Amino acid sequence: MADLVIELVSEEIPARMQAAAGRDLARLVQAALTTLGVWGENSTATGLCAPRHLLAYVTDITASQPDRVVEKRGPRVDAPEAAINGFLSSAGLTRDELVEEDTPKGRFFFARSEIAGVNTAQLLAPVITDILTHFPWPKSQRWGAGKFRWVRPLHRINVLFDGKPLGGTLDLGGGSAIQFGATSCGHYFEAPADIDLIGVRSLDDVKARLRAGYVMLDQDERHAAIIEGAKELAGTYSCHVNEAQLGSYLDDISGLVEWPTPLLGKIEDRFMLLPPELLQATIATHQKYITLSDAKGAFSPYFILLSNRLAEAARDQVIVAGNQRVLRARLADAEFFWQQDQTRPLDSYLPSLGEVTFYEGLGSILDKANRMEGLASAIGQHMPAVDIAASVRAARLAKADLVTGMVGEFPELQGIMGGYYAAAGGEDTAVCAAITAHYRPQGPADDLPPTPEAMVVALADKIDTLVGFFGIGAKPTGSKDPFALRRAALGVIRIIVDAKLTIPLGKILDEAAKGYGFAAVDADLLPFIRDRLRGYLRDQNMRHDVVAAALAGDDGDD
Repeated sequence: MADLVIELVSEEIPARMQAAAGRDLARLVQAALTTLGVWGENSTATGLCAPRHLLAYVTDITASQPDRVVEKRGPRVDAPEAAINGFLSSAGLTRDELVEEDTPKGRFFFARSEIAGVNTAQLLAPVITDILTHFPWPKSQRWGAGKFRWVRPLHRINVLFDGKPLGGTLDLGGGSAIQFGATSCGHYFEAPADIDLIGVRSLDDVKARLRAGYVMLDQDERHAAIIEGAKELAGTYSCHVNEAQLGSYLDDISGLVEWPTPLLGKIEDRFMLLPPELLQATIATHQKYITLSDAKGAFSPYFILLSNRLAEAARDQVIVAGNQRVLRARLADAEFFWQQDQTRPLDSYLPSLGEVTFYEGLGSILDKANRMEGLASAIGQHMPAVDIAASVRAARLAKADLVTGMVGEFPELQGIMGGYYAAAGGEDTAVCAAITAHYRPQGPADDLPPTPEAMVVALADKIDTLVGFFGIGAKPTGSKDPFALRRAALGVIRIIVDAKLTIPLGKILDEAAKGYGFAAVDADLLPFIRDRLRGYLRDQNMRHDVVAAALAGDDGDD
């Protein structure tokens, strides 16, 4: 048994592609070795990816293919002589070398040939070049005069079998080629010298050799280093790292550095007047910094950025100053939109929604706002302890922030900014809260809208979307759901079920259809919602017979 190492050194791979690239390389190598017949019962394939290094490490594959017998069935034994001679010619055998065997379809000639297994090392080079040639990058490029495509220019291909270099060549086209080698490289600045991989005996050995060159090959190791370093640095200023929030973009920031070193930056006091969601979007989503909370849980003026260098006080100060300068410009833009948008009341943006198409055949966003207003009134009649007037007002204003400068720059803040702008314009607190939360829940882990008014607006928004798209035939098919209608249906279900509401859904769907001018609700919509409900209840560990009994009716009003 032997181990196989394949390491590809290129220019920086986009962070969002790294994890999938490691998985794909391991999967493709395993499939190829299985086809060759050298994958064993205890074989494993591990894929790892750092910004410039993509590696597959395979353990316990056989040193050579097993001997095998190739069997080919020929004509019947009583077939014409010409047919038998043709089979002999194609098989390269004499008549004495054929074997006769009975089958359910009669007695046939068989040709059997014993093929000796080939040394695995002799088989790997063409298999590896084929994997590289057809590697499934989401996007790839050519460089120089060659025709070979890779995500970024490829510089080295290191292949070792049983610790020894394996010969081979990847033809790039245009007269260029890369010879297989066994020499990796360290960090651009901290250890630019070559790293010899000859004699590696384990994945840990490979990691250790690259780590000595200040390259953390394992993404999980970089994750741990980032979180541990961020916590330690934040603690010196009595701050905390929100690990749940960090988890949403940890892959992105760990994919930018080979040797992460956390540094502390600070937001200017004037920008701390901006909403925390806006600060989070600017600092974390756009700049890939780590935001912090102070001892009281409030948004901290401190943040953590990652340097891709070893710590050095003088250089670190320059890095922090440069990043703070970039952040200052970003936050100044956000501050401008924040101030500019509030020079007008939120409802003054409504006419502009008429110029934005919701979807072809479904009118404008203003049309949707008008429909939501009517639906909110209808739904509110069946909601306990709800301020119907506030729900209707919130439904009308819910989409107004889509045409503000802030949401144009930060689309992930839609709804949230609408709530702030409504508050600045003197709208009722219930209206502001409903606008802020009306997109919830956006997934199975997301919270429900926190107030009855917000639930009403969220239901109106989702029901209007479902009825509209089903009404024009834009329904989910198979795994395709470009308009997230399954998520919308699940949102409706979660609000009704988890909040223990009793709403005549069938009648509300009819009301939504009238808003579009449809003669009736599409016949597939209610069964579609029921299917989502069935799956949701089963996910709650309810017995199948209980679920079936609960869904036995078909009027949609329970």
